Amino acid sequence: MVSQTAAPPSPAPSPESASGPAVPTYAPGELAALAARHGLKVSGARPSLPAYVRQLWGRRHFITAFATAKLTAQYSQAKLGQIWQIMTPLLNATVYYFIFGVLMNTKHGVEDFVPFLVTGVFIWTFTSSSITAGTRAISGNIGLVRALHFPRASLPVALALQQLQQLLFSLGALALILLAFGQYPRPAWLLAVPALALQALFNTGLSMAMARLTAKTPDIAQLTPFVLRTWMYSSGVMWSLDHLLAGDRVPRAVLLVLEYNPAALFINLVRCALIDSYTGDQLPPFAWAAAAGWALLCGVAGFVYFWKAEETYGRG
Repeated sequence: MVSQTAAPPSPAPSPESASGPAVPTYAPGELAALAARHGLKVSGARPSLPAYVRQLWGRRHFITAFATAKLTAQYSQAKLGQIWQIMTPLLNATVYYFIFGVLMNTKHGVEDFVPFLVTGVFIWTFTSSSITAGTRAISGNIGLVRALHFPRASLPVALALQQLQQLLFSLGALALILLAFGQYPRPAWLLAVPALALQALFNTGLSMAMARLTAKTPDIAQLTPFVLRTWMYSSGVMWSLDHLLAGDRVPRAVLLVLEYNPAALFINLVRCALIDSYTGDQLPPFAWAAAAGWALLCGVAGFVYFWKAEETYGRG
């Protein structure tokens, strides 16, 4: 008995038109089979997660160059130029000192209040600026997204890297302020390095999550400043949460939420590393483990969340 291989489906002929010969028509399933048979793929289709990570690593030089270019161009129109990278958080700290430290007297009972305040402002600015930059990662580079094929995560990662580079400039000014107020270098200062590394991972994850959210719903970018302002006030940037929440005025559950708030954790870990009077006893239990958990959770979840919408960016 002779077996025969089934022939592929033939396209249904379309009626001849006056302009030329008949053009074959295919059902959707037949088109997909035809494309697969000839090795054709959907343009801009989302790659697998491992392939996406490899593509992103392959663009590492672009990410670094893009971040540096953005940082250089940020204050290119200002006469003081890159000095504003240091002046902006310093001016914020000065305003906060006058309003909260002097008028509201939040400095009462807080040793080394100026180093305490300036450290909080600089570290908080790192997180808030990374999130704000993430809201513009896709919409602010829509021409690049539509013109070139590359892993879109390169954009929020590059903008988070830009904020890290800006923080490094600010840390020079922070070191001078600490020295001026009697905080001299000691081995504990090295603990600021892993704390900032965890914060950078946390910020990058949030930046990618915000990039996807605002790419789909631009109105979220308008709400972000209000959310960030509320978060800042609840993170102990301008005052000591220990003094504010002393006693039984606040329920234990609220106290735990405020203490393990990720922004407060990163700020307090850096304060503990840099300020003599701020010791480990003022940190909540397992502060390092909680900070690492937040960093890994937001870093991984933010990346996967952004990747899942890879093929939608720049469309519509």
